[in-house]
Amino acid sequence: MISRRLIRIKAFKVLFSAVCSESKTLESAQKELLNSCEKTKELYYFLLNIAPSLVNTASERIDAGLRKFHPTEEQANPNYKFVNNRFVKLLNDNPEFGSYCQKHSLGWGEYDVFVRKVYNSIVASEYYREYMSSGVDSFEEDCKLFARIYEEEFEDNEKFEEILEDMSLFWIDDIEYTLNVILKNIDSVIRKGTVVHPNTFMKEDDKEFALTLLSEAMLHHEEYMKLISENASNWKSDRIVLTDAIIIVLGLTEAVCFSNIPIKVTINEYVDLSKFYSTPNSRTFVNGLLDKLIQQKISSGEIVKVGRGLQE
Repeated sequence: MISRRLIRIKAFKVLFSAVCSESKTLESAQKELLNSCEKTKELYYFLLNIAPSLVNTASERIDAGLRKFHPTEEQANPNYKFVNNRFVKLLNDNPEFGSYCQKHSLGWGEYDVFVRKVYNSIVASEYYREYMSSGVDSFEEDCKLFARIYEEEFEDNEKFEEILEDMSLFWIDDIEYTLNVILKNIDSVIRKGTVVHPNTFMKEDDKEFALTLLSEAMLHHEEYMKLISENASNWKSDRIVLTDAIIIVLGLTEAVCFSNIPIKVTINEYVDLSKFYSTPNSRTFVNGLLDKLIQQKISSGEIVKVGRGLQE
């Protein structure tokens, strides 16, 4: 599930925390990194699990309307299309999905007010009205409705972000990525008709990549910080932004430790990371200094890339 780009971000945060605390051990840092990765998977299930809660809210509204002494025409003859949504039924009928959510306490009961607000927003939308009035009644249409809900209702939602911060400090930066995974997996659900249960890591060797990147960066932190200070022309060491330094340490570690990752890829990834987690001037600084240090280590034989285009 987790891409290497997200692994780099998580490793950066753990390394930054370790450097600032000065007391975090390598073992505790590795544990924190793996926990952060597992939490992204939990966010995936937590987000999926709002779908049954939304349908339950719709069902409760219908029942309340039917109990009215003088119901409106719509309340007396409710449209059950959303309540009978097949995508939600697939989730509800999947034992692995229910077991995982229960085990990790990923229910929405505590946030029922938010669920009702999301439901109200959905009902007021044009895409929902089109769905409810459509002559089409299919599994694919049901899945596509929830894809639209995840696209429209959760990104840049301040209340939702507050809930995530309340539940896990690891979640706030994972929202956009996890929503994209859900949308991709809904396409798979349409094709295969089964709930997608992703592994924590996208590839088998990604866990090793994460742990090696963090551990080697911690072990060589002081050595690489000294290199940064010595080679940062026109920058006094006390003026170098710590986030920039940590990013360069990680980039240098990756270039040294992973012979199969092209230099260009490594530099681009850490320059991109600096755009979001450092200063406006960081991109130029990180790009120039990381490239300079990598070239030095290529010349000294400390970085060896095997394969076409890996040193470009």
